[in-house]
Formats: sequence, structure tokens, C-alpha cells
Amino acid sequence: MKVLSWNGPKQMDIEERPVPILERDEVLIKVDVVGICGSEIEGFLGHNSLRIPPLVMGHEFSGHVAEVGEAVTGVTIGSKVVVNPLLTCGNCKQCVRGNETQCENRQIIGVHRSGAFAEYVAVPASSIVEVPENLDSYTAALAEPLACTFRAVKKAMAMHSIPNVLIYGAGAIGLLSAFVAKEFGANKIIMADINDERLQTVREVGIEYTLNNGIEKFEAKLEEIVGYKGIDVVIDAVGFQPTRTQSAKVVNPGGVIMNVGLGIDDTVVPINHYIRSEITVMGSFCYSRQDFQDAVQLLIEGKISPGGWTEVKTLDKGEQSFMELIEGKVKKSKIFLALDK
Repeated sequence: MKVLSWNGPKQMDIEERPVPILERDEVLIKVDVVGICGSEIEGFLGHNSLRIPPLVMGHEFSGHVAEVGEAVTGVTIGSKVVVNPLLTCGNCKQCVRGNETQCENRQIIGVHRSGAFAEYVAVPASSIVEVPENLDSYTAALAEPLACTFRAVKKAMAMHSIPNVLIYGAGAIGLLSAFVAKEFGANKIIMADINDERLQTVREVGIEYTLNNGIEKFEAKLEEIVGYKGIDVVIDAVGFQPTRTQSAKVVNPGGVIMNVGLGIDDTVVPINHYIRSEITVMGSFCYSRQDFQDAVQLLIEGKISPGGWTEVKTLDKGEQSFMELIEGKVKKSKIFLALDK
């Protein structure tokens, strides 16, 4: 089978590999579509210690069941599925406490084991979620990033009724956060980014308010949009010093800053300001099994789709696609790699 193997910083190669041999509890998926995640860009650059080359990445995908292991029941060959790539042990302290997102033995398909930048991928049968055949494969492949944003936005908005929400980052996570915030009843949603072409894409898919947060008058223009009500919730899907500093300045006293972007680690933050203004600072990394199921349901119901903000490449354009993302040449918010072409 054909795979896109990450073999070192800025190096991805198309290779021929054997089709995986299944363990008793595994399912073989013929991959239809796989998305490129922002975390994989960091891996591609060699900045992520969890990803060790050679590695077949890819954890946002849809496909069809091609084969099942001998111990697998209740799974039909040929059925269309998405895969929850977060694998938990169920036995550690965190799992027993019901905190599965923080499993001490957590593994991720495409990080700790071979992923879906390949024609076929083997996954535990427990990780698959069957979807209707008529659900578009590109829409289905949004299940994993949508689950990430579903959990983050749900937590961030829980303390506020019809909040004004500011989202930093017009990539896939930021835009999906905006779509989820709409579903949860946000009042005004403002998308901020320093890439004007991406902001144009965001406007074209229905996000009314967009601002370039790199301009000098950003805060004044933001105030023109939200008025006296201000910003109740900030979703930072970027995670660099400028967005973290700016978040503290623009959020209301008593507001929430939800950190999703993993741009940098060490950050100067105004702790005394957070204390005096009773600002809640949160983080969200992944999702529970229920979050994943809820995200899939939104996709099945047609509440969220990839139309207008994604583009499609073939697997052999993988390295080129990563380089274009790094160089800021991609106007859309997400790239899919299609295996069915």
C-alpha cells in the first residue's frame, strides 16, 4: 500500500508498505479522506517530542471497514466509519476517576502508532464510530477536530448566557469553534487573525465579524462591534504571546479565556489582573467519548460542513501541502488529503 511517511524535519516521502496485519481486536480501515492537523505541522518541523520519525501521521480521517480481527463482533465489512484516535487504558487513576482525557497511558493514532496518511490503517475496533453512507467523507473527517472544539467551547460558554465570543485563529480549530459557539447560542462571534485572506474565507462561510488582531486599532475596532457588552469568552486557538497578552486586555471582568492553541509553552501572563478581575483561565486538549459522539451527530445532522473553507490535495502532494501551510500560502482553513482519487 502507499503511505506518506514523515522521515525527519521537513521530510515526507511516499513509500510502499505492506497492508497492516490485524491483531484480534483490530479493524482495518480503507482510508477515504484524512485532514492535516495543526499539531502535525509542528511534528513535521521536528518540534513535537511525541512524534518520532519514521512515522505515518494522520488522525483526522474517515473510511470504510475492509477487514476485521477474529475477536471483533458487531462491525460490518464495508460500513462507513470515522475513528476516535484517542486511545485510553480504562484502568489508570485518571480513567477510574472518569477523567479519560487525561489517561496516564493515553495513546493517539498517528502519534504513538501508525496513522491514516496511508491507504489502509489498523485501529482498535473500540475506536470506530459508524456513520451513514450518505455522509460526505470530507464532512465525516471533521469529527476529530470538531470534537476538540466541541469540548472546549462547551466548557468556556458554560458560565455565560448568550455571550459575545472572540476567537483567535482562523484555522480549522478556530473556525470550528465559531460554528460550535453558534450552535451553543453565542450572541456575537468575532474571528481574529493576522492573515487577511483567511479572514476573507471566514466571512464567506458566514462569520460576520472578523478583525486583523495585528493592527494598531484592533481593540478600538473590537469595541465598536461589541459595545458595552464587551467580550465574555475568548477562545485562543493560536497560543502565542501576543494573543495571550491581548486576551487578558479585552476579556470582561468575570470572563473566560479558553486556551486551545499550543503555540508556545513559557508565557508571561498577568496573574494579578486575572485575580483582581476574577477572570477564569482554562485549557482544553482533547475530548471525551461523549464529546466525540456529539460532534459526529452535528455532522450527520448537517449543522457543520467543510464547504467553502477547505481544500483537497492528493496524498502524493502531502509534503508540498505541509510546506505551503508553513509558508502561509494556504488561503483556506484546512487541507484534506484524498485517498480515493
